[in-house]
Amino acid sequence: MRVSARTDYAVRVLIELAAADSRPVTCEAIAESQQIPYRFLKAVVRDLRVAGLVRSQRGCEGGYWIGREAAEIALADVVRAVDGELLTVNDVPPADVAYPAPAAGLGLFWLALGARVEDLFGAVSIADLLNQTAHAALGAPALRT
Repeated sequence: MRVSARTDYAVRVLIELAAADSRPVTCEAIAESQQIPYRFLKAVVRDLRVAGLVRSQRGCEGGYWIGREAAEIALADVVRAVDGELLTVNDVPPADVAYPAPAAGLGLFWLALGARVEDLFGAVSIADLLNQTAHAALGAPALRT
């Protein structure tokens, strides 16, 4: 599985906004803090805004805020907002993949994998990542630092 730069950047934007509480944050500040190219960041933030995951206000007091509670935004929501489907096989959703015999079982595998990916990405929220508790949301032991 490959996580795109768009997804990586979008998650980092949302963590940054969640950490800012109720104050607006500019794209310039996020780009600098997270070391994300500004022009690329603007496109990612636009997609997040369209999906309702961030909200914005123009002007000198403007910037971006997280659009919902961080605990209500699952990684699955973020991926769909910036990249579409969580898992595709040759750009086709697993439910639409079919193979002739004897490879028919491969389509079932992709379908099962898609369900697992959905479960994993749906179980972790922006709040989990901000609070460094994503491992607990997945039922995994804590990482040693």
